[in-house]
Amino acid sequence: MFGYIKPQKSELLVREYEQYRGVYCSLCKQLGKSYGILSRFTLSYDCTFLAMLMMARSERPCKMSQGRCTFNPTKKCPFCEGESPELALASALSVIMTYYKLSDDLKDPGLKSRLRAMLLFPLSLRAHKKAARDYPGLEQAVAEAMQLQEQTEQQESPPLDACAEPTAKMLSAVFAQLAGQGTPEFRILEQFGYFLGRWVYLMDAADDIPKDLKQNAFNPFIRDYGLTAESTQEQLQKAADRCNQVLNMTVSQAIAAFRLLDLGQFAPILNNIVCLGLPQMQKEFMLKMEKGKSNVGSV
Repeated sequence: MFGYIKPQKSELLVREYEQYRGVYCSLCKQLGKSYGILSRFTLSYDCTFLAMLMMARSERPCKMSQGRCTFNPTKKCPFCEGESPELALASALSVIMTYYKLSDDLKDPGLKSRLRAMLLFPLSLRAHKKAARDYPGLEQAVAEAMQLQEQTEQQESPPLDACAEPTAKMLSAVFAQLAGQGTPEFRILEQFGYFLGRWVYLMDAADDIPKDLKQNAFNPFIRDYGLTAESTQEQLQKAADRCNQVLNMTVSQAIAAFRLLDLGQFAPILNNIVCLGLPQMQKEFMLKMEKGKSNVGSV
């Protein structure tokens, strides 16, 4: 998973942060219950956001209670009580996306990423098979996006918009499944997912510029801005500024669609994630580029 869709913690109230932790820890618990203990390592901020968004649109309130952390029994964590279809769906997406991410990493030019994928990929097969069987709509959305991404990157010089399109379409399809087709919010969720997916791809590509330069890997920003391993810090900063402009246009469209949603519980937390957390990720990226750090892609 990408890990970019997370809150700006400093702007959350204490009770809001506890609620966010409750959903995050509950998703971890659900992953273990549905797909085995190793699947808990696929836990991400992104799927926590998806689960919380679904809960915010549900009429069933999420009640929290304290329990023992699975990884650290001496620590108490808040958990959502009872069964949760929202957590089940989010955990399935987490497993499915991890499977395809590992599949992609097997082709990565970086030795470290490839070795890691070779070790973990066999462990993901059983969980992925179960998640794909239980949620065929999610499986189809992710599989089609990964296939389209591979086809796009094999083109001689694919435009930036074409490179971002598979991830945008994938999240658009996933979020559209949260509302019935033909309902007022179907189109809103579809649009929100599209621009959020586009932003995630662009953010990941911008974030990976230093790493991809070292590995001579495909990156649309590197190609479009003529960067090389010998590019100066001034050239990298100029490219970062252009990346930020593209990201700003995309995140503003995602925020505009998000604000049209009718949300119940967790609305302040979700608003924090989309309207503050996403821009904050861009600021952190720009700050690291300004300081000349080349480890941005490791975030």
